[in-house]
Amino acid sequence: MGEKCTSGRPLSLIRMELSQNALRQTFRSRTSVTVQPEPTDADCIARVRQGDRAAFDTLVVRYQDRLSTTLTRLMGSADDALDIAQDAFVQAFTKLDSFQQNSAFYTWLYRIAFNLAMSHARKRRPVSIMHTDDRTCTIEPASTESSPDDLLQQSERAAQVHAAIQQLPEEHRVVVVLRELEGCDYQQIADILDIPVGTVRSRLFRARTQLKEKLATMVE
Repeated sequence: MGEKCTSGRPLSLIRMELSQNALRQTFRSRTSVTVQPEPTDADCIARVRQGDRAAFDTLVVRYQDRLSTTLTRLMGSADDALDIAQDAFVQAFTKLDSFQQNSAFYTWLYRIAFNLAMSHARKRRPVSIMHTDDRTCTIEPASTESSPDDLLQQSERAAQVHAAIQQLPEEHRVVVVLRELEGCDYQQIADILDIPVGTVRSRLFRARTQLKEKLATMVE
């Protein structure tokens, strides 16, 4: 006969149940580690304000590529954009206590970055023409069925658009980049630039009109 405990149940069955319970507990522990949600911007900000400076790294990793790309499109220089992005993060960190969280963190961050970019641009006239490499010529995705001639035409067209954008007045260039290239809505642009939504609409209308005129001249 097999060994039994005082309850009359086989010890082998009890051992099996204990082993299964241990496996379930281990699985739950591992699952709880792997499915932890990403901290929100608000969570990171709260932790930084409590003294956890490393929490700001999460915000940097989350937004550095997007911010640098936007600034490159705006300024025409990837190197300058990287410098401005780094300065913007430094300012955001040092001024974090003043952030009232009335808008999204990235909106506030972009506002800092754009102010720095505009200040930088005023010191370095004329504005350089944007490089038209694969990283920036992305206004319209190329069709997978496009012929080499079609791809060349799309690339040339993208280069013309970017060059025309760089020739716009500063206040018009900013709204075009944010709206047409970054996909920001009118309210987000207004928050970033700290101007009324109506001003965003009027500047964008004038910018689009100027772009059409410049592009028409380029293709003549």
